[in-house]
Amino acid sequence: MDWFAQITLLTVSLAANAFSAFVGGGAGLLQLPALLFLGLPFSVALATHKVATVALGVGASMRHLKNRSLEGRFALFVLACGIPGVVAGATVIVHINDRAAKLALGVLTVGLGLFSMVNAHLGQSAQARHRDAAGYAGGGLGLFLIGVLNGSLTSGTGLFVTLWLILWFGLDYKRAVAYTLVLVGLFWNGAGAVTLGIQGGIYWAWIPALLVGSLLGGYAGAHLSIIKGNRLIKRVFEVVTLLVGAKLIVG
Repeated sequence: MDWFAQITLLTVSLAANAFSAFVGGGAGLLQLPALLFLGLPFSVALATHKVATVALGVGASMRHLKNRSLEGRFALFVLACGIPGVVAGATVIVHINDRAAKLALGVLTVGLGLFSMVNAHLGQSAQARHRDAAGYAGGGLGLFLIGVLNGSLTSGTGLFVTLWLILWFGLDYKRAVAYTLVLVGLFWNGAGAVTLGIQGGIYWAWIPALLVGSLLGGYAGAHLSIIKGNRLIKRVFEVVTLLVGAKLIVG
């Protein structure tokens, strides 16, 4: 048993998933690099990270479902649109130039943070939009494309879901984060973990420490996102998107 690796991963996972659960994404900013630093190949590290982030979804779900943060039919819509994209992305990642894809994703992620910063009132109150057939079609396509990114490049794609739910469907930050954590964390990442695990394998020896950190961090971060206001969540979201984007660009 490599206790140094286990303790390191538990600490990193707890911190990364608490931040992720608070703002609706970004756990890969710390957790995936830690797995790579400790010696795992990228495909194995990605699959192992995906398994761990399912526990983030479990922890967040325990808190958000207790608070009745989700509407059932809309949640099913997000799942139906996103999961096929996740499976597609996880299937084709082996054929994509990883560096080019990460650079593009990094630029887009920085753009998310800057867009949120210059729109002071974004996500501060809920204003339902695009709830007709055409609106759901456009929103579903957006969720599918984000699902492709989620399945192939794990770092920060939950942040895209959070902002898309705010921009397209008019959710506020609190409600958008709740949907992202429960649906992306639990179901999208679960589908990605299974697909990547079949292709590249999972390093099971480190899973227990990652699961404990993800579960506890997910619950703690979800609790903070519920009790804190939309303005604080928005500010932390902006900081995390800029950090995630910068990391992807630098490599």
